[in-house]
Order: sequence, then C-alpha cells, then structure tokens
Amino acid sequence: MQQRKSKIILIYFFLLLIFGSINNIELNNLKFTDIKKINISGLDDFDNLIILEKIENLNLKNIFFLNINEIKKIFETNNLIEKYYIVKKYPSTLDIKIIKTDFLAKINKNGKILILGSNRKFSESERSNKNLPFIFGKIDINEYMKLKNILDQSNISYDQIKNLYFFPSKRWDLEFENKIVMKLPKDYSIETINYMFDFLKNENFRNIRIIDGRVKNQIILND
Repeated sequence: MQQRKSKIILIYFFLLLIFGSINNIELNNLKFTDIKKINISGLDDFDNLIILEKIENLNLKNIFFLNINEIKKIFETNNLIEKYYIVKKYPSTLDIKIIKTDFLAKINKNGKILILGSNRKFSESERSNKNLPFIFGKIDINEYMKLKNILDQSNISYDQIKNLYFFPSKRWDLEFENKIVMKLPKDYSIETINYMFDFLKNENFRNIRIIDGRVKNQIILND
C-alpha cells in the first residue's frame, strides 16, 4: 500500500513538473507515451493470448491515466482465474501475472460435465487432465468448500477419493478408489474423519466396505 502511494506521489510530481514548467510548452501539443507492451503470464499460451487480445481491444492509451476497472472486468468473467496482479512499468509497459484456479472436482450440471475450481466457478471439463473426484447430488458450494477444507487438514489424501455424494440433509458420503464408502455424520469434524479413517488402516478390518458414522458416538462397519 505504501509503495502504491509513493508511485502516485511520483506521478503527481512528474505532472506538476510538466504543467508547472517555466519552459514555453504548448500544452495542446503535449502527449504521453502510449502503452507499447503488455506481458501476461500464468495461464497456458492459448488462454494468455485470448486475454491479451481482449485487453488490446480496449484501446488503452497512456499508462498514467489507465482505467484498471476495464481490465478487471475481463478477469472477473474468466473462470480459470483465481487471482491476478497488474504492475505498471513506466512509461509504457503493463506486466500482468495470473494465478490459475485449482481444479477440485467434476460435476454434472444441466447435463454437461463441468469442473469446479477453488475460485468457486465452473469451467469446461476439457480444461483439466487431472483425475478429479466426481460430485453427485445438488451441490452446495459452501458445503463442499467446508468439506474440502476439513479433508485437507485430515489424514485423508484427497487424491484417494473417487466420488463425493451430497445429500439434501447436507451430509456427505465419500467413496474411495478402493470402493470403500465412508458415511460421514452431519456434524463431522477433523477428529471424526480421522477416527473413521483409522479403520481403513486397521488390518483387522481389511474386508469392510462401509464405514458408517451417522449415528452419534458409534461407528458401524459393514463388509
């Protein structure tokens, strides 16, 4: 924030020198250098190029009076973008760094397979070659993000999960790659998930197919 304020002060000082100069300058002939170069990084070459073309179509002029909001609209409508940083390099260059969203799961939305990103937006499934779990049920993104956050802190590796089943009661079932199903209680926690997961590592329960924690203070195992 302090660095940004310093840049603004320098710009105002620069303008003051120009407009307050004792030299005989004809203000009508005064021109600022137009933006000559825009560097974009973070996505693949194809997607970087699409964004570059959209920005160039804005017909941006000089860097000193750049309207960043016009560029923001382009980023906010792109479902692949998690974050972005715009750096002005005076006098005529823009450096734009994009942080790509992390693809988390697949879902069937209105008959089309889409990918849910960490930015809470959906993208076309062709965008990812990752082996992502599939979410079944009418998804509540807030509930999914809550589950994902707890799973990331638990002993379960997210890569082990093949399918996620979401129920209207806001309860989840997890199906692992080995086809074992873990039925979580409605009020699950990191401790609950870790306790249930311990049964998967116990040699005495190698034949179980369902770990059911829906009944409070009970774990029911089914083979």
